[in-house]
Parts: sequence; C-alpha cells; structure tokens
Amino acid sequence: MKKIKVTGKVIYQELGMGFWGIEGEDGNNWLPINMPEQLKMKGETVSVTVKKLEGGVSVAMWGTPVKITSFTTI
Repeated sequence: MKKIKVTGKVIYQELGMGFWGIEGEDGNNWLPINMPEQLKMKGETVSVTVKKLEGGVSVAMWGTPVKITSFTTI
C-alpha cells in the first residue's frame, strides 16, 4: 500500500458522535482512524504520512479513511 504525505488543518466535526479529520491543502478531506492525541487541536496545521484503507468505510461519511503512520505539527 502506497504512503501519502498530507499537509493540512485539523478539524473536529460535530456530526453524529463527532470525529477528528484533516482538511488537506490538496483539497481532500482525510479521516484518520487512529488520530493521535497530540494532533487533536482544532486549527493546528499538521504534516502526516498516511496509508489509505482499502475498502475503508466509515459511519462519518466524510473524507477518505486513512491510517496515520507518522506525523509532525507545523
């Protein structure tokens, strides 16, 4: 599975039970299934390396489900 480098802003969506995501500078929305506590700060700019989840489906129905493999805050 190919790794993807994403830079963007951390958001919290209050849809349903609520979830954390990343609005990428590339125009894509990314939905990490394993969002580290250190990144859970609304509006923070982050750089993450992710892997897309094959056949990943989420109840959030927002963004592309991914797994974060590494990260930094900017």
